Amino acid sequence: MNERRTAGATTAHRVVVLGAGYAGMSAAVQLAARTRGRADVQVTVVNARERFTERMRLHLTGTGQQVAHLSIPEMLAGTGARFERGWVTAVDADARTVRIDDDRVLPYDTLVYGLGGVADTASVPGVEEHAHTLNGAQDAEVLAGRLAHLGNSNGSGSGRGTVVVVGTGLTGIESAAEIAEQYPGLRVVLLGRTEPGAAMNPKAGAYLRAALVRLGVRARSGVEVVKVLPGAVELAGGESVPADVVLWTSGTRVSPLAAAAGLGVDERGRVVTDEALRSVSHPAVYAVGDAAAVRQHYGVMHGTCQGGMPTGVHAAVSILRELAGRRPRPFRFGYYHTPVSLGRHDAVVQFTRPDDSPRRVHLTGRRAAWYKEVVTAAPWPTYGRMRKMPASGALWPRGGRFTRVGRQR
Repeated sequence: MNERRTAGATTAHRVVVLGAGYAGMSAAVQLAARTRGRADVQVTVVNARERFTERMRLHLTGTGQQVAHLSIPEMLAGTGARFERGWVTAVDADARTVRIDDDRVLPYDTLVYGLGGVADTASVPGVEEHAHTLNGAQDAEVLAGRLAHLGNSNGSGSGRGTVVVVGTGLTGIESAAEIAEQYPGLRVVLLGRTEPGAAMNPKAGAYLRAALVRLGVRARSGVEVVKVLPGAVELAGGESVPADVVLWTSGTRVSPLAAAAGLGVDERGRVVTDEALRSVSHPAVYAVGDAAAVRQHYGVMHGTCQGGMPTGVHAAVSILRELAGRRPRPFRFGYYHTPVSLGRHDAVVQFTRPDDSPRRVHLTGRRAAWYKEVVTAAPWPTYGRMRKMPASGALWPRGGRFTRVGRQR
């Protein structure tokens, strides 16, 4: 049913979206745009800050480069969705309430849980105290200030010092390249268990590693950081690597709120969903983006913007189907690319199969840098298009036979 009846009165179906990242905003904009003008559905977005976090640009913010300040209330303007600023401190999945800042309680009929992942600073001693992260714009700005101080320590703009970036995933690679390009006087060391670009095809991976060498990044793979100290990182085996600044990008963790609420979660704390993105333990909760353990035929999806936004849109469409008395369709998604920036004028774009394995096709150089910038900027015109033409948001790569499941009406 579209409406609830309380003491003879008809009230709207309350949809609360927790987290205004790429996935949460997609869910909110899509649902609000499709129900604009209707009195039977109320959409509320809860986020700790009014500023939207462009995670795909945090390595730019972290090196002091200016990026646009995007306002969540402005992005929701005209959709009819409400915005609540505050920290989510508890979810009661049985009572269907959300506690905000410990002093506000927000009831819901359907919850979209999109409290995504952040860098895991708890699993290795010293990270919390001595390392920087790119968990948000504020963290990135703190890092930018530290790098600027170190990079200009001799007053000439070419200060000396060592920056250690831990983690050879995409965030670590992009951050190391950006720091090396912006501060050529600094020694940048990239440490990780796997070789940078290991998931790419051989030519694309070789190009990426050669670009890091050209930028002066010293990459070391097959190493594990076991402790972060003031002025150094300690590796398994006892070796110590000097570090004036440590940037931690290794591993992610999700909010413990889902587990504390009694939602079924996997070993990483992500909400386990059915094929329609509903919690297997509490079907009134949809999980999207990094917060969800979404299983496809090729395995559980990993958190990326290209997959996160479609989960948000699918959750919105599924909620509307349920309100109309129809069964939600299964979610299907296939990966199609992995773009990696290597400074402002260089990049690698690895095109992939739907299961995220690399194809032979890839782009490099300025064409790839242009492609990466188009991808990074894509969410904003996408949100704008969804506000005007909601159905356009449901267009994403399904992956064909790699992700196909039984069709439902």
